[in-house]
Amino acid sequence: MKFSDIGERSLISRITEMLGGLEHDDCAVIGIDGDYLVVTTDMLHRETDFPAQATPWQIGWMCAAVNLSDIAAMGAEPLGVLIASGIPPETDVGFIDEIFRGIRDCVEAYGTEVLGGDTDAHRELTICGTALGRVSRGRILRRRGARPGDLLCTTGSLGGAGAGLKALNLGRIDLARRLLEPRPRLREGIALAGTGAVTAMMDNSDGLALSLHDLAEAGGTGFVIEYERIPIADEVKAIAESDDEALEMVLRAGGDFELLFTIREERIDDAREACEFSVIGRAVKNGIWLVRDGSRMQIPRIGYEHGS
Repeated sequence: MKFSDIGERSLISRITEMLGGLEHDDCAVIGIDGDYLVVTTDMLHRETDFPAQATPWQIGWMCAAVNLSDIAAMGAEPLGVLIASGIPPETDVGFIDEIFRGIRDCVEAYGTEVLGGDTDAHRELTICGTALGRVSRGRILRRRGARPGDLLCTTGSLGGAGAGLKALNLGRIDLARRLLEPRPRLREGIALAGTGAVTAMMDNSDGLALSLHDLAEAGGTGFVIEYERIPIADEVKAIAESDDEALEMVLRAGGDFELLFTIREERIDDAREACEFSVIGRAVKNGIWLVRDGSRMQIPRIGYEHGS
């Protein structure tokens, strides 16, 4: 049996069980005094993570942004980022400079810094970012915590990164910025955590369908989403050839990096004061469902996975 036979999520489950069971959150959580230190790491590769059209600056930005998005999902303030890079020896030094300018510009845009890291030679360009954040124990947000009746919400719009991937294939780089320059929702995550209205949260990095399944598994619930309430990105509307294709971009394509969260219905006004978001459904006892044109159908566990 090979990695490709079981897929990324199954491999993660095997490793988690082998290590004695770990929390399924966007970050690891470490208690320090009255706060939590949250830590995340993401490894990105030239062949599987960066579109060929991405500039070296965008490669650097993406490496920092995906890690900061995990910090946002915990409602934490970023403390800094570590960068470990494996760089092919034949790489032009100017190309490398631009990667690290992109990393620098991203962390500075979100009020933090690069703390250090490691660099060595590697066959394929590989960059591993590690981000640290801090949040008070009373404000931390986890994937678990949703209960039937809670409202299901998302920041921003969905499907833009998936539309960007199609746009690149069609030579429409003007529609690919959401994909190439993701914007972590740090401000929104911190503000939502401060309301006390949010019951569970994660970032939507692998497509809405897979994120819903992950959120449901962590909390022991299900979800129903309403098609008409999904905030579909303008990029999707510009390039999708049908409503079905648009829905596929929302459900299956990764890279949106919006926050997917649940709130107590009676606290929605408090949450609205924190940031803008859309209510797209509700937590239920079990199952992942989509209501469209009066029909209710199950949403399979589909989405972006490495190694598949």
